[in-house]
Amino acid sequence: MAESIVRLEGIRKELALSRDVRQTIIPNLSLDILKGEFVAITGPSGSGKSTLLYIMGGLDQPTFGKVWLDGEDITNIDEAEMTVIRNQKIGFIYQFHFLLPEFNAIENVSLPMLIRRKFGKKEIRERAIKLLDMVGLENKYTNKPNQLSGGQQQRVAIARALANEPKVLLGDEPTGNLDSKSADNVYQLFDRLNRELNQTVIVVTHDEEFANRAGRRIHLVDGMIASDSGSTVPVLA
Repeated sequence: MAESIVRLEGIRKELALSRDVRQTIIPNLSLDILKGEFVAITGPSGSGKSTLLYIMGGLDQPTFGKVWLDGEDITNIDEAEMTVIRNQKIGFIYQFHFLLPEFNAIENVSLPMLIRRKFGKKEIRERAIKLLDMVGLENKYTNKPNQLSGGQQQRVAIARALANEPKVLLGDEPTGNLDSKSADNVYQLFDRLNRELNQTVIVVTHDEEFANRAGRRIHLVDGMIASDSGSTVPVLA
């Protein structure tokens, strides 16, 4: 049976609007995502999608509840330790690519590996080239971000997110700034990573076509799961 890679138990997230007023973003949510799943999280604006994603990735902490990543309880881990865990186990892709403008494609992809210091310099360069080849940018190694199209910039960002062989790839509206052709290319890349490498992919998206093509779709309304279709998580009696 497949193992859980992300587990949320009784998650509640509140925001303090003032000293006496708190807004509930997620009232009470429990969720299991298994290794190798391709999950799209959808819902109207303000439904808690991005908040949920950031809690999964340790970028935000729940007010109450527990979060496990790859079998480890990350709920109350301090920021320094969480930074190390994120660098080793999580690949993040955002709506904007956040590439460093002064660095070329190889250098941008190399950065997470240089921070982790798991590989030597030669191996880092070789791996960066291999990842750029994987995302279809074999002729763009030395191009800087301003020399790349929006879709190409996002593919560099995906290669960078894969640099340290993450357990989970998290995307927050990764096709939000792209035209339909570039968005389709990004979807096909995620799908191939999922199928060929068994890469766990969790994506927040407003793109209906993208969401419907994922293996599992979780729809949120007011911070609660309104539907969960295509789930491979066994239902307990």
